[in-house]
Amino acid sequence: MSSSVATSPRSNQGSERARRTGGSKRWLYQKSAAAFRWVHIYISMLSFASLMFFAFTGLTLNHPTWLGGSDQVIRDESGELPEHLKKALSVEPLDELGIAEWLRAEHRLKGYVAEFTDDELELMVVYKGPGYSADVFVTRDTGEYMLTKSESSFIAVLNDLHKGRDSGPGWAILIDVSAIVMMVMSVSGFGLLLYLKRRRFMGLIVAAIGTIAMLAAWLLFVS
Repeated sequence: MSSSVATSPRSNQGSERARRTGGSKRWLYQKSAAAFRWVHIYISMLSFASLMFFAFTGLTLNHPTWLGGSDQVIRDESGELPEHLKKALSVEPLDELGIAEWLRAEHRLKGYVAEFTDDELELMVVYKGPGYSADVFVTRDTGEYMLTKSESSFIAVLNDLHKGRDSGPGWAILIDVSAIVMMVMSVSGFGLLLYLKRRRFMGLIVAAIGTIAMLAAWLLFVS
């Protein structure tokens, strides 16, 4: 004598929904893990050069005497403006661009014009760039000028680029983009850790230790 157990349609439907839900969760899990992995790998490669640059210059900036980072060469020069610019000294408005660009070409000055001031007696033109400055003082009556150029070593130039000092708006944008890319890389790496079951707990412990160490250093040495 045999007996059979009938399965209700509702039970079959519930099992089917559970299988579909479980399949959707697995699919979402796999896709999100793959997305974190893809972002972390390629953002890491994209930011490799900038990360190495800011890491290296962080060291040289913290130790300016390393590799000649504090070396500086100062040169004094003198000259006289050409006749057409001498005449322009007595004309308003003053031809600031013409004077600044003539001085740049005559003495191979670098950087951008950070300051241009004038009064009844003289003009002052200041050029700035990473690891570089040039100050020009022009006598209005005679058109004669004195120039002082200060050029630092290559390491000092890199240090100024690290700080964004006198490097212009384009480099400032690059610093912002690099910072954002590095933050994305860090967040994607942290997110990827959450998918690694065997390393998740230890990874979170290490992250917590690093955070506490950073806060402790700030409390001890800064505040």
